[in-house]
Amino acid sequence: MRDLPAVAAFRHVDTREGFEVLFLQEDAGGYRFDGHSTGLEDGEAWAVRYSILVDEAWATRSAHVVGRSSRGEHEVRLETDGAGGWRVDGAPAPELAGCPDVDLEASAFTNALPVSRLRLPVGARADVPAAWVRALDLRVERLEQVYARVEDGAAGPRYDYEAPDLGFKARLAYDRSGVVLDYPGIALRVV
Repeated sequence: MRDLPAVAAFRHVDTREGFEVLFLQEDAGGYRFDGHSTGLEDGEAWAVRYSILVDEAWATRSAHVVGRSSRGEHEVRLETDGAGGWRVDGAPAPELAGCPDVDLEASAFTNALPVSRLRLPVGARADVPAAWVRALDLRVERLEQVYARVEDGAAGPRYDYEAPDLGFKARLAYDRSGVVLDYPGIALRVV
């Protein structure tokens, strides 16, 4: 799952209104993803700008996120040691221990990180907790997630995704490069 597009764009649907645009590029020893996302959800507007670095195996190395909402302007920096240890704004974050990925509530794209890193065969499933960054205030929490590769569609693989603590389930469709095409109830890729 390589040959990444240079750009991807998503229209937020159902749960919220808005748009996400990101630029994907190879970086020294991995990849860099720079994006912007805006949303209106439950009457609250937010805007988030992010930069995520992953290594050549798609393991998250760092994330820098800047956001604005009615709750003010916020900024957070996350770094991982590659072995599941995290630092948030320079301070140890033991509650995130064992989380291999960062997941931004404001981004449909970040669901590509575990899929591209794991490359599960059809029929396999994995519990993949993430360092989850909330959209309105950039609060960082642990989010338990499950990915199960159910089939390969014409455009690419399909995964059943579940976030049990949120009571959320969806079948996500990806392209052959591992970038989300359809995230039902959340976003639809338009470029």
